[in-house]
Amino acid sequence: MSVKIAPSILSADFARLGEGVAAAEAAGAEWIHVDCMDGHFVPNLTIGPPVVKALRRVTELPLDVHLMIERPDALLEAFADAGADILTVHQEATVHLHRTLQRIRDLGMKAGVSINPGTPVAALDEVLPYVDLVLIMSVNPGFGGQRFIPTSTGKVAAVRQALDARGIGGVELEVDGGIAPDTAPEVVAAGATVVVAGAAVFGGSGDVAANLAALRAAVGR
Repeated sequence: MSVKIAPSILSADFARLGEGVAAAEAAGAEWIHVDCMDGHFVPNLTIGPPVVKALRRVTELPLDVHLMIERPDALLEAFADAGADILTVHQEATVHLHRTLQRIRDLGMKAGVSINPGTPVAALDEVLPYVDLVLIMSVNPGFGGQRFIPTSTGKVAAVRQALDARGIGGVELEVDGGIAPDTAPEVVAAGATVVVAGAAVFGGSGDVAANLAALRAAVGR
């Protein structure tokens, strides 16, 4: 199984963001993960469409944009115009989830849905046929550098089983939070196809290429 690595710019140096993205691309990252937070849905405030637009100018990699915001419907068009390739909304933040996912696709992006650690996998049952990506949060969203929540692995396995049981193919299963060489193998074994890593890529020694190589070796790529 091919596993994609999506470095999260949340842990990059924002003063040198373009350089960080270029380093990740040069080191073989498949996607760039962009965490957008509003200070309401999560207790942090990060970036919005203007930064996504700037990133679009400096990389050809898919921009995997994760909206941790209230009322995401109001900004779908703005993120589409900025160049997002994949747009993920939270099940907990969206009143009419099916309609939101359809609108994302209508705007030419791939549609993703995410759930927090406290949300059961069953909350996704009705929308699995309408998504291109499911994102399992393995930490409580809002801040980088948190510890992986061990029960997340079982949730990954449950989503994989649900997709397989219903014959739903082509859906990426992504995990975000506390992903490092010691935790990535277990979520991949449970069925994840994309791992998001922030501190494990941009932290530590700061050697993005070496950090990515360590992750790649851990997941058998």
